[in-house]
Amino acid sequence: MEFALSEEQQELASTVRSLLDRRGDPRVERYDEELWQTLCDQIGVAALAVPEEHDGFGASLFEAAVVLEEIGRSLVPSPLLSSVVTAEALLAGADDDAKARLLPRIAAGEVAALVDGALDDAGPVLDGDLASIVVVATDDGLFEVEDAERAWVPSMDQTIRLATVTGGTSTRIGDGPAARDRARLVGAVGCAALAAGCAARALDMTVAYSQERVQFGRPIGSFQALKHRMADMLVLAEMSRSASWAGSYAVATHADDAEELAHVAKSYCCEALATIAGETIQLHGGIAITWEHDAHLVFKRAHALGQLYGSPREHRARVTL
Repeated sequence: MEFALSEEQQELASTVRSLLDRRGDPRVERYDEELWQTLCDQIGVAALAVPEEHDGFGASLFEAAVVLEEIGRSLVPSPLLSSVVTAEALLAGADDDAKARLLPRIAAGEVAALVDGALDDAGPVLDGDLASIVVVATDDGLFEVEDAERAWVPSMDQTIRLATVTGGTSTRIGDGPAARDRARLVGAVGCAALAAGCAARALDMTVAYSQERVQFGRPIGSFQALKHRMADMLVLAEMSRSASWAGSYAVATHADDAEELAHVAKSYCCEALATIAGETIQLHGGIAITWEHDAHLVFKRAHALGQLYGSPREHRARVTL
């Protein structure tokens, strides 16, 4: 059986990649609002997984994951993951009125954030300081929060924004456990997609450098030992893409093995990216440890994605139980 992107999905990935290559800047700490709105208005990235009855595109979570992979490849900051997670949580747990009010806003490009757990006990929230829509999922219900106090939390990879969210006025809008469980799965496969894209970027950077850097009168990419290491990176990158697609498709279609494949995808992709990031730095030599080179962006992204929505160890433990 061949598992590959359809022609439409390939076109979606190509269009997003072209736009990000032209206008994306990975060396910023918060997302480019103009670029984000272009992605939403011209391509509809925030609307992909939102049903048509709520002003969405009516595609699926898998198409959103295709876009996330391209965002991961570009290293460009984006609020797409937090908005997709929140939209999926609302679809899983919110009442009809909340869906009708909030989903069209997310589809139009408003940034949304989901707090997993009570505000007093929850950890840092992805894009919590940037979101105009804040939803809280607890054992007691799903709540919309307005007028909350938000504060940015510094992190190793500052392009993945984290913030504390406290206070505000909460209004119950649905089933918290259902929304929370869906959000955790979507967050896991979303991180896997970002990691798979970042791994592809790191591999491309390393191969290109190995063809340009000359040592002992030859490009270093011609040395057999380095060829073997880059071949190992390629295997990890390709396996990451396969694991990411499998997990995203299973979660998108609510397959029986969706939870298991989501855990596998998050664990494998993030550990693979950590290995690839290390090899990227090693094979670039001294230039890779400078602020001028993008290798440090790959390293920080690998560290951040490895912790976001659970570590690889945590996800492996859930697979083996």
